[in-house]
Amino acid sequence: MNVKVVLEQGEDGYYVAHCPALRSCWSQGRTREEALRNIREAIELYLEPDPARLPQDEQHEVVELT
Repeated sequence: MNVKVVLEQGEDGYYVAHCPALRSCWSQGRTREEALRNIREAIELYLEPDPARLPQDEQHEVVELT
């Protein structure tokens, strides 16, 4: 999956990153690289399903796609 991330440097020198396709998915870092690592983690957590909402019975199969 590819997503677009907006990266900008704030007035305080930190880099702020957000993913417009994923509402409220923001992060930041001291460097550009750190901000990108942090937003990648934020996106992964945003997309992670709630285990309580996954069906766990013989009629359903949960499959992970990359």
